[in-house]
Amino acid sequence: MIVFLAALAGALWGAYLARSRKGNAFDMAQYAVGFAIFFGVAAFLLTLVLARVLM
Repeated sequence: MIVFLAALAGALWGAYLARSRKGNAFDMAQYAVGFAIFFGVAAFLLTLVLARVLM
């Protein structure tokens, strides 16, 4: 669940960042996908580390 929320937050932030830089729809989509992948992978790795440390 955390991974999906992080990916969604990354997508929203990426689209906002592209829009603030005067990008078109393709720029916003590319930023959204890139940030979603990055945030999703980062959250996944963080949950793996926390699961190993706490168990």
